[in-house]
Parts: sequence; structure tokens; C-alpha cells
Amino acid sequence: MATEQTGATGAAEQERLPQVWPSLRARDARALIRFLVDAFGFEENVVYGEGEVVHHAELDWPEGGGVMLGSVRESEDDGFDLPPGSFGAYVVTDRLDEVYQRAKAAGARITAEPHTTDYGSYDFAAVDPEGNRWNFGSYRGAPRKSHRA
Repeated sequence: MATEQTGATGAAEQERLPQVWPSLRARDARALIRFLVDAFGFEENVVYGEGEVVHHAELDWPEGGGVMLGSVRESEDDGFDLPPGSFGAYVVTDRLDEVYQRAKAAGARITAEPHTTDYGSYDFAAVDPEGNRWNFGSYRGAPRKSHRA
């Protein structure tokens, strides 16, 4: 069986800084990848898999960060046996109205229309076809506390 790989590779690859990668499992990972690209604007970086099974995929968020995902498999031996639909994420964007319109046009189930929160963020929320919860907003988090040696 051949392993499929799509995405950027080679010497010109951009080095990634240390970061947190939210990760999820999907019943139909290939369909979820298409949905996240079409509805929300994630960008497919790499997909490793065979046939309908996705062993590992990385989707980049154009404004920074990204998510990893893969297909649910009968025997999860990697210690990462999350049930599909149990994921939730807050995704920072300066393009909220654009992402909202794109999500709506792609048929995403909107659970909260665009609104301004009591802490000043401009947000909306949606659910993907697997049942995962996605919140998009302008809040970038509180300023980091200084690190002391």
C-alpha cells in the first residue's frame, strides 16, 4: 500500500516555532478536511493516508497556528483516542465577517451569530459536520506575564 502525502516539503520548508497543535479525530477525515478548508478557510499543509483513511493531517490557519487531525481507527495504539465530535477550539481572526460569510455559504451550522462579547471580542460560533465546536473571534488573549528566571 502506498502512503499518500500532499503539501509543502523540501529545503524551502518554513521552520515552525514551538507551538500548541489542537488535534482531533474524525469519522470521515477527508470530508472534514474539505469542510474546514471550504467553510472556514483553513489551508491544507500535509495529509498522510491511504484510501479513505487519514493517518495524519495538518491544516494551517492563515493568521497563525493550525490543527492536526486523523481518521478514527479500530485500534488506537497511540494514546490519542478522542471520540469524534468532542473537540472545541477558539480561532483568532481579524477577518470575522469574511469567515462568517464563508462558513454560512458552505452550510456550516452557526450556533452563535456575530456579536461583541462583554470583554470586547467580536465572535461567532459554528459546528462542523462531525459535531466539533468552533468559535472564531478577535480576542487574542490577555497579555503574557513576564517570565522570571
